[in-house]
Amino acid sequence: MYEIGHWIDGKHVAGTSGRSADIMNPATGEVQGRVALASKAELDAAVASAAKAQIAWGATNPQRRARVMMALVGLINRDMDKLALAISREHGKTFPDAKGDVQRGLEVIEFCIGAPHLLKGDFTDSAGPGIDMYSMRQPLGVVAGITPFNFPAMIPLWKMGPALAAGNAMILKPSERDPSCPMLLAELCQEAGLPDGILQVINGDKEAVDAILDSAPVQAVGFVGSTPIAQYIYSRATANGKRSQCFGGAKNHMIIMPDADMDLAADALVGAGYGAAGERCMAISVAVPVGEETADRLIEKLIPRIEALKVGPYTAGNDIDFGPVVTAAAKANILRLVESGVAQGAELVVDGRDFKLQGYEDGYFVGPHLFDRVTPDMEIYRTEIFGPVLSTVRAASYEEAIGLAMDHEYGNGTAIFTRDGDAARDFANRINIGMVGINVPIPVPLAYHTFGGWKKSGFGDLNQHGPDAFRFYTRTKTVTARWPSGIKEGAAFNFKAMD
Repeated sequence: MYEIGHWIDGKHVAGTSGRSADIMNPATGEVQGRVALASKAELDAAVASAAKAQIAWGATNPQRRARVMMALVGLINRDMDKLALAISREHGKTFPDAKGDVQRGLEVIEFCIGAPHLLKGDFTDSAGPGIDMYSMRQPLGVVAGITPFNFPAMIPLWKMGPALAAGNAMILKPSERDPSCPMLLAELCQEAGLPDGILQVINGDKEAVDAILDSAPVQAVGFVGSTPIAQYIYSRATANGKRSQCFGGAKNHMIIMPDADMDLAADALVGAGYGAAGERCMAISVAVPVGEETADRLIEKLIPRIEALKVGPYTAGNDIDFGPVVTAAAKANILRLVESGVAQGAELVVDGRDFKLQGYEDGYFVGPHLFDRVTPDMEIYRTEIFGPVLSTVRAASYEEAIGLAMDHEYGNGTAIFTRDGDAARDFANRINIGMVGINVPIPVPLAYHTFGGWKKSGFGDLNQHGPDAFRFYTRTKTVTARWPSGIKEGAAFNFKAMD
C-alpha cells in the first residue's frame, strides 16, 4: 500500500484535507494505494505560490525555457519503462500501450523545444512617420490542466509542455484513478531544470476542480474528459472570465467502401476498436460498411480476428491485446449497454459477456463484443460506451454512410477506407468532424499539427498541441512606438490617420 499526496514547490507533500481516495488495481480489483484529495485551501495556496514563481519564469529567455524542454525529452526517454509501468499498474493498459501513451506525450515536448520560434511576434517598420509597430506573445500567468484517467502521461504532457514553454506556471489536476505517472513527470521536470513552483500537481476530485474554476489568478483551463463535464468546466470557467478549451466524448465512425482492402480494414477496426479496451476518445466504435455485400465480407473478416484477441493483465506479457477497464463501475456500465443493444434488436455476433479470466475473477476485465445490424435509434449507437464494443451499422450508399457520421452529436474523429481518391477527397472536405483518417483508423495528428474535435466533442476556439497550444497559452500585446526626430511640433488634438 502506497500513499500519494501532491507536488508543491518542487517537493512531495502530504495532503491536509483529511480526504483521500483508493487507487485500485484494475486487474485484481484490489486497493493498492491511497491518493490525497485536495481542499480549496490547499489549491488556493498552490496557486498563490505558482503565481509568485511565474514572474521570474515568464521573464526568462524563451531559449532557456526551451532548454528545459530539451532536457525533459532526454529524461522521459531515460525513464520510459518506469513511467509506462506506473501507467499499467494503475490504469491496466498493456505495457506496450502504456509506452505509446508516454511516447505521444513526449512528441509534444519535442515540439515545444521550438518555442522561441513559435513565440516570435510581428514587426512593421515605418507604419507611419517615425512610427514602428510590433506585437509580442506573452504568457498568461497561471494556467490549469485537468486531465483524464485514460492517458495519464500523454494528456498531462500535452498540457504542461506548451504552457510551461510559453512562460506560464501550471496547476495540473490529474485523474485520481491513476496519479503516479503525473507525479513522476513532475519529478522529471524538476530534474530538467524547471524552477520550483512552476508546475504544481494537485490531486483531487470535484472540490479541487471547482476551486480551480473559481480561482481568480488562474487565467486559462484545459480539460479532457466526458462531454457533460467538459460542458460544465467550459461554462463555469468562461463565466469566470477564463480562457478555456475542453474536449469531451466521441462516437467515431469508420466508413468502409466496397472497393476497400477488406483485410486492411478489418485489421484497422480491431486495433482501433479494442486497443486499450476501447478506453480512447479516438477509438473507432462504429463500423459503417457501404452495401450488404461489403458488410457481409467485413463481418466475416472481423469475427475470427476478434475471437482471437488475448485479454489479460499487463504482467502476462507483451502479446496481450488489451487489459481491464479502469473501474468496476465502468465494467458494469459497458455490460449494461451491451444488454441494451441485445434488447433493442442488434445482432451480437461476438459475445464477450461471459468472459472470465482465471485467477483474476475480481478484476475489471470485459471480453470483446461485436454487434451487427445496429440502427441509429439504439442506445449503443448514441452513447459513448468507452469499452471493447464495436457496433456495425449497415449503410445502403456512400451518402447514407457519410450522413450517419455527420448527423451524430459527437465530432471527434472519423475515417474512411477506400481505394477511390475522389471519394476520399469528398469525405475529407464535407465531413463535419475535427480529425479525419483516410485509410488510417485513429487519425491522431502528430505534435506539430493540432488535436481537437467538433460539435459536442470540443468546446473552445483553439485545439490542443501544435501551434494552437502556443496561441492558447499566450496573449498578444501590440505596441505602437514613435521616436520623434528633428524639430518638435506642438500637441495634436485630433485623431490623425497614419500617412
